[in-house]
Amino acid sequence: MTHTARRIGRSLALVLPVVLVLSGTLAVTMVPWADTSSSQLVTASAEGVSTPAKPRAAHEVLRTQLVGELQQGQEPDDVLTHLQQEVNRRPSLAEHCVGIARALGRAAVEAYGPTKAQSFARPVCDTSYASGVASMG
Repeated sequence: MTHTARRIGRSLALVLPVVLVLSGTLAVTMVPWADTSSSQLVTASAEGVSTPAKPRAAHEVLRTQLVGELQQGQEPDDVLTHLQQEVNRRPSLAEHCVGIARALGRAAVEAYGPTKAQSFARPVCDTSYASGVASMG
């Protein structure tokens, strides 16, 4: 009797995990969404699932925000003031100020043309804005 119980136990030990995995997999392959009256089911899959976005550095966020302000029609003078205020408020941004100001200069040339964009130049981040204008002009 012990031999028979042992054989059944071994069989269950081999078969049960396979059955559980298969039944679990089948259970999640078709998921009904919001409309339960509909017979349409969506097949679940890992394909095409996006990965979580990496957190962006503060200077990248600021650059995107300020360039966006220029592209939305805000005067470069106001945007440069905003940049200076942010650098004063968060000194850790100072090392990125040059790159941000250059990006603003390039964006200003695209929005206003080189001559008008240059008229807004002032010494923010060691004249990097003017450098960005000159690189596009």
